[in-house]
Amino acid sequence: MKPKIWLSSPHMSGNELSYINEAFDTNWVAPLGPNVNGFESDLQFYLKDNKHVAALASGTSALHLSLIMLGVSHGDEVICQSKTFSASANPIVYQGASPVFVDSERDTWNMCPEQLEIAIKDRISKGTKPKAIIAVHLYGMPYKADEINEVALKYSIPVLEDSAESLGSLYKGKNCGTLGDFSILSFNGNKIITTSGGGAIVTKSKELKQHAVFLATQARDDAPHYLHSQIGYNYRMSNILAGIGRGQMRILDSHVAKRRSNHQFYFDAFNHNSKITFLKEPKGYFSNRWLSCILLDSKETREGLRLALEKENIESRPLWKPMHQQPIFKDYPSYLNGVSDELFEKGLCLPSGSNLTDNELERIASTINSYFVTC
Repeated sequence: MKPKIWLSSPHMSGNELSYINEAFDTNWVAPLGPNVNGFESDLQFYLKDNKHVAALASGTSALHLSLIMLGVSHGDEVICQSKTFSASANPIVYQGASPVFVDSERDTWNMCPEQLEIAIKDRISKGTKPKAIIAVHLYGMPYKADEINEVALKYSIPVLEDSAESLGSLYKGKNCGTLGDFSILSFNGNKIITTSGGGAIVTKSKELKQHAVFLATQARDDAPHYLHSQIGYNYRMSNILAGIGRGQMRILDSHVAKRRSNHQFYFDAFNHNSKITFLKEPKGYFSNRWLSCILLDSKETREGLRLALEKENIESRPLWKPMHQQPIFKDYPSYLNGVSDELFEKGLCLPSGSNLTDNELERIASTINSYFVTC
């Protein structure tokens, strides 16, 4: 069997080991330490805009803490982009709240501002004003932040920016991860950079960061004994994993450049094919192209191509199945225009890792071209 080509595998530089070894040499293998502080500083310097970052166990934990800090609780409603991974929606339910799903627009595949306002008006008319809005930069493409924020401001609803897939992306010159009232990052193994597992919450002030850290470290009050007046969580990133993150930050820009190069390779290879279309960057948008995605002319073509790639030991994957189609969420309110359903039926994610070789890219292209010759 031919070697496996993965969709998006971790890509180490070698720099990570120096930070890990330093942690072992100085015995900083306890949960916190210099690497955590250093990784947070690296992220704050990268994001700019006077943001404050707390490194956490996962992007999901960052979403959960953000909702807690926004006051979301039992009986509330939170608007969530339907076209996303389930981790965007699950923390809403952790808090005893209910998700309200909003469909996408075609320019970026992200939350539709028009559907958002329709949803807000309707929820208010039914007696429940949404407590927050979770908007996602899908596959590294920034959402329409100006339009989303304008609607949110009109109804005084905070925006929680899910930037799990978009570190290194820019919206009109501003870093994704700095566009919401709270923002979150993910460093899962398949992301643009990884800490094996991990995430971060991005806040507007040092005080908000400190509160997030307090909640993430079991909400231990300032006392000589163990004293707790709030429910806390074990959500802090370890010093070892943060060391991986520090090494990864040194190559973040090169990872972005390589993934964008992958996308350009696919565009050049298949743009002539009338059955394949690509998501283009709107003016003022810069996507890290975390995953290179294509749309086919039908569900049958998409599935046939996926199976052809699988036969050659090449991993690909349909675009996220919308949350309103998921069995666990199917009974929650949804405001739909059909876009995310169509994207799920016709969309396919191609291998996109920053460690893809030229030979692997050519192998992928050859498999795809052969499929269209024979189908």
